[in-house]
Amino acid sequence: MSNPDDLLVGISTMVESGQSNQMSLTVVVGGAVITGRLAPEAAWRERVSEVLKDSDHLGSFSAVFSADRPQDRADRAEAPTHLHFHLARILQGNIGIPETGGMYRVAIKDVSAWTVGDFSYSDH
Repeated sequence: MSNPDDLLVGISTMVESGQSNQMSLTVVVGGAVITGRLAPEAAWRERVSEVLKDSDHLGSFSAVFSADRPQDRADRAEAPTHLHFHLARILQGNIGIPETGGMYRVAIKDVSAWTVGDFSYSDH
């Protein structure tokens, strides 16, 4: 979408305000279908930082996700520009990748279609 969808911005604003961390969403971005649960950016950054910190090869990147955290920018009254997914999967055919769910950051302006809820899939 060339202009961010006001409904998606509203959903993201509610998630960011801490009013809900249970919103499941499925989006289409660049032809990929991503389904999962939204998280506030601060929680998403913290989790990514933790995962990187535990990595022998990627530990030094952990600090990038700790820098300039959203709560440090609270005085800026900007609308959210990204959706932060956790427990998310990219749907490919009848499987979800990764099976355990991943952490994805998606620009709201790049979402071409979306629906509330997450899609189930079957690997049978």
